[in-house]
Amino acid sequence: MEKRMTITYEVEGKLYLNITNKCPCNCTFCIRNNGDGAYGSEPLWLEHQPTAEEIIDDLKKCDLSRYPEVVFCGYGEPTCEIEILKEVAGYIRSVSDIKIRVNTNGLSDLINKRDTASEFKGIVDTVSISLNASESEAYNAVTRPSFKDKDCFEEMLSFASRVKNYVPNTVFTVVDIIGEQEIEKSRKIAESIGIKLRVREYIPE
Repeated sequence: MEKRMTITYEVEGKLYLNITNKCPCNCTFCIRNNGDGAYGSEPLWLEHQPTAEEIIDDLKKCDLSRYPEVVFCGYGEPTCEIEILKEVAGYIRSVSDIKIRVNTNGLSDLINKRDTASEFKGIVDTVSISLNASESEAYNAVTRPSFKDKDCFEEMLSFASRVKNYVPNTVFTVVDIIGEQEIEKSRKIAESIGIKLRVREYIPE
């Protein structure tokens, strides 16, 4: 069956950008495991990696004034295409004062093989990082990252501690299905770094 290119889609009144299907993780709770879309969207599997120009062309069809926020979040990790992310965010900044958020697994430095925290300065208003667990073993079991020779949990925490210096509204998220005990441990981790924790409800498709 031919895949449709869904780059922009709406969730709870916000505009979401599906800029890539690439991701170095295979999270046990990932919505990609449950279907082809998210929260009633059209299929989010991309027929090819869209360019920044294609994404911007799609954005031009949207009335940004209708939305309180645009979110880089789809069927992939947006920092896998960090240059596209930055170009598209720059375009949005040039035409609108809409708030811009990036939902990320926090492994951008590993993905891009450099320190990327400072690259978010001025282009986004919020960085939302999936914490997922309170320590490395549980994190690996839930997130199942492809970087087998790295401590991805510590790499994610390191990125978070640095990016908050460039994007003050940096938050951690966990999904409620990890259980109350793990949520509280995660909250202490977040507090130790000086980052807020948001508990997301797991909603299977």
